[in-house]
Amino acid sequence: MMERITIRLPPPQQVAMLEKLVDAGEFPTVSEAVRYAVRELIEKKANRVLRDSEQISFEV
Repeated sequence: MMERITIRLPPPQQVAMLEKLVDAGEFPTVSEAVRYAVRELIEKKANRVLRDSEQISFEV
């Protein structure tokens, strides 16, 4: 089961671009486009964050 979260996207252009990606067939829904973006962010940043948090826990 997926967790539900609510987000606000500041510039309306971001929502419009997500809708264009859906209209172009890149994603089936805006929600799926956002899930994809979150997965990409996690893949790019998670290792560094985990590594940094492990260093912090050893220093304490």
